[in-house]
Amino acid sequence: MARPLRIAFPGAFYHITARGNEGREIFKSLRDREQFLSYLESAVRRYDAVIHVYCLMGNHYHLLLETPSANVSQILRHINGAYTTYFNTKRDRSGHLFQGRFKAILVNADQYAVELSRYIHLNPVRAGVARHPEEYLWSSCAYYTGGKRKPDWLSLDFILNYFDSTVSSSQSQYREFVNASVTKEYESPLKAAIASAILGSSDFVNAIKEKHLTSRKPDRNLPALRELTKASIPEILKKAEALFGEDSSLSRKATLYLCHRFSGRTLKEVGSYFGIGESAVSQASRRFAESLENNNELRRKTLVVRKKVGLCKV
Repeated sequence: MARPLRIAFPGAFYHITARGNEGREIFKSLRDREQFLSYLESAVRRYDAVIHVYCLMGNHYHLLLETPSANVSQILRHINGAYTTYFNTKRDRSGHLFQGRFKAILVNADQYAVELSRYIHLNPVRAGVARHPEEYLWSSCAYYTGGKRKPDWLSLDFILNYFDSTVSSSQSQYREFVNASVTKEYESPLKAAIASAILGSSDFVNAIKEKHLTSRKPDRNLPALRELTKASIPEILKKAEALFGEDSSLSRKATLYLCHRFSGRTLKEVGSYFGIGESAVSQASRRFAESLENNNELRRKTLVVRKKVGLCKV
């Protein structure tokens, strides 16, 4: 069964979503929403969570969450588990409340936190339950715009500091920033996420891959890991050509072998790039593997290429 990829480290930021099982409501009353917020507060107190933004909709919720203690799974287990127990007990029901596991997209906060806060706060407007985001009672927007006094457990400074240095001015600017998209076509910034797991620049994604993913063992049940650790065929070929020099034939053979054995790409993908059939890919890869057994220098160079493009065995 496919599982979401969890990348955890101190100070990581995430966009979190969790939806009701079969699309059903998870908040049916004012008391439900108040109780859920109490679990956000206890997550801050007990598990060192930093909650920057939240929005509770009828059948799902959004959080912008920071984890100084690298414990995103523990935090969400507390929030979702405690709320499910409350919800089921109150209604004399049993079973799952949420649809599968929560979704956590790792975020380059400096690049995307402000935009994600707008995206989260605009949810009620897009759903037609509020005309202006700061009017919605069950999001953090009114705290950002100065309409309500914030609870102690909610952190506003990280995002407001991107605006003016004074509190009142930054709140006014934030209100204008969010409301500027109320009447416009607005595309979710989450569409730029790589493998539905990381949102950030290519440098950010590559740094995360190098530091947190290259040592991870391949897992067929983690499709996001396989997607993120895939190197492009042209990228592999470029590295091979740089190492093998003028021997273009050897570069292509090494690239085909590495793509087949280690890139996670299908026979069809590899064959299409090299202009050969799927069975020919397997045969060429096997022949090159045999040549590696008797040629230490070739084996060394092939390993260097593999390491340079960050390939892991799949």
